[in-house]
Amino acid sequence: MHVLNSSRRSFMKWAVAAPLLSQIAVADLYAKAATAVGKDPRQNCYSRLGVKTVINCRGTWTYLSGSLEFPEVREAQLEAAQYFVNVLDLQRAIGRRLAELTGAESGMITSGAAGAMAVATAGCMAGTDDKLIWQLPDTTGLKNEVVMSGGRSAFDSAIRLTGAKLVLAYSPEELANAINPSTVMIYTTHLGDELQKELAIAKDHKVPLLLDDAAGIPPADNAKLYARMGIDLYTFSGGKGLRGPQCSGLLLGRKDLIEAAVMNSSPREGAVCRPMKVGKEEMIGCLTALETWLKLDDKKLYREWNDRVDNIRKLVETVPGVETKIYIPEDGNRYPTLNVSWDQKAWGFTIADCVRALREGDPVIEVLGADNPSLVKTVREGRPNPTNKERPEADHIELVSMTIQPGEEVIVGQRLRSILGAAQKGSRAA
Repeated sequence: MHVLNSSRRSFMKWAVAAPLLSQIAVADLYAKAATAVGKDPRQNCYSRLGVKTVINCRGTWTYLSGSLEFPEVREAQLEAAQYFVNVLDLQRAIGRRLAELTGAESGMITSGAAGAMAVATAGCMAGTDDKLIWQLPDTTGLKNEVVMSGGRSAFDSAIRLTGAKLVLAYSPEELANAINPSTVMIYTTHLGDELQKELAIAKDHKVPLLLDDAAGIPPADNAKLYARMGIDLYTFSGGKGLRGPQCSGLLLGRKDLIEAAVMNSSPREGAVCRPMKVGKEEMIGCLTALETWLKLDDKKLYREWNDRVDNIRKLVETVPGVETKIYIPEDGNRYPTLNVSWDQKAWGFTIADCVRALREGDPVIEVLGADNPSLVKTVREGRPNPTNKERPEADHIELVSMTIQPGEEVIVGQRLRSILGAAQKGSRAA
């Protein structure tokens, strides 16, 4: 009876995958014909440089060039590129428009969320006083301590380069006790109840709080939510879920602190954050990205994203022994995500083996495993680990829907099905 049920389940999985398998056969035939007549669709500006493009199933990682811009963003940047403009005037006008869109007092476009961390810190320390702006990163005589709620961050060099000193706190109690007359800002990535507690402490001590929610859009309503909460400063990456220019970010919050951040950044010569230049094209592009998001039907988008990873699921589940689950993470890349696992020990085939096989193919396919190719290897985030033990080996791979383009899910599903099928057969032969 068990064998019969197993066979029935296997048949059903093949039946569900059958329409996708037909698409694969047609696509393979088309690709071979196109190549034969000299119309290889993969010929582009990157391939001419010898660089492979990537099918991105890992999400909006910066080393994989973030996300793809909305068409509206590309069009807006082309228009912006046709004119000269006073950049300071533009930043302040964008600040007024961001206030209209979000309910925050003001805002500005930065060189990513990390750039926002830097200009926010500099603004909180030096304000709008040119003498102090020129003094940074020398913080003599200035409040210069930034309390890092939750400990160190791989991105905290953006704060340190302004001359600020990091003070680490790992709980609300430690946060409250860490605040002193030298405290200039609190930095956090926490959300939900933790954020509410930290915000209350910040308000009680009259210290500005900077929330780094780089991947916090979607949902676009977060841009309004944090304004309603009264958060002093908050930032989103422009090149992640916002789908603006990769080198842009949003910093929103109190008008006085935004003005101070503007005065401590490009194009002001002598400001410590002058190197973090943002072009007029990126400014208009990032603003357009937020405007676009606020008009979108995000429920419709989530259904489309879910369908893409569901198609991959249907294909890989035809391999006996593969387990799958679709879910939406509560932080980071908050999109429908496919979890794929198998018995690594029994198969003699690890998560790292699978990631490597997908990465070595053509086209390159990137999925989320245990590795982080862009991390400086000595970085240790959060509370130091006294045992110095490495993280346990990952027990699954993840495929993030948002960065998978229409049609790519069939290529990914077939490749992953082929790789896992070969590994499963190899384990049986052994």
